[in-house]
Amino acid sequence: MNKRDLERFKKLLLEQRERLQGNQRKALAGDIHLDPDDFPDEIDTASSEINLQFTGRLREREQGLLSKVSTALRKIDDGEYGECVNCGEDIGVKRLRARPVAELCIDCKSEQEKLERRTA
Repeated sequence: MNKRDLERFKKLLLEQRERLQGNQRKALAGDIHLDPDDFPDEIDTASSEINLQFTGRLREREQGLLSKVSTALRKIDDGEYGECVNCGEDIGVKRLRARPVAELCIDCKSEQEKLERRTA
């Protein structure tokens, strides 16, 4: 991978990290809360609880993605970005454009998904 592509991916990952961290700051600042006094009946309360649970799941997924973004940025700094962790081959630039945090080349990812389908 050339230096220009690496810089482009680094910029993209840094922007993604900033956006995810901004979402975390909002959540920690109390943007998400459930006040029972705001709801006149059980249906409103249940609806709000479902929304709160959904938001919580989104935050968990974002935390996982944030971890992957940090790993990808470290790999760029270490000169290991774009290498498949399974076979060591280069991950295609097209795949990295679609998923900058990808750790597996398309062949290894396809094989992983086949195994997961068989065991599920």
